[in-house]
Amino acid sequence: MRPIGKLASATGVKIPTIRFYEEIGLLPAPPRTASDRRMYDDNAERRLFFIRHARQLGLDLDSVRSLLDLSDHPDRPCDEANAIAGRHLAEVRGKIAQLRALERELARMTAECAGGRVSACKVIEALHDR
Repeated sequence: MRPIGKLASATGVKIPTIRFYEEIGLLPAPPRTASDRRMYDDNAERRLFFIRHARQLGLDLDSVRSLLDLSDHPDRPCDEANAIAGRHLAEVRGKIAQLRALERELARMTAECAGGRVSACKVIEALHDR
């Protein structure tokens, strides 16, 4: 058993974030000492690593909650987990496409800029375009 500070250090998750995960039910409330200090076991650490990894992958809290529920029931089929990952993959691919379009537009704007005065600046002109 370890206090919240040691759990935070071990997992790389900040103390306020750990408290928030407890508040919203992603991390069960831990037992407390007589002096009211939270004490966490290895299961809490594993669960927190799971949450942190899922969040690093960009999964929203509802998806993390669903995946944790599936993880808590290992005999269930993994179709739902795969569907969650598939939906997120589609979102990531959409964002990548948007970023590529943004990259092309910025490259075009900067390539057309010949320096000089703002009154003739292609970057400023492009931003005024609709």
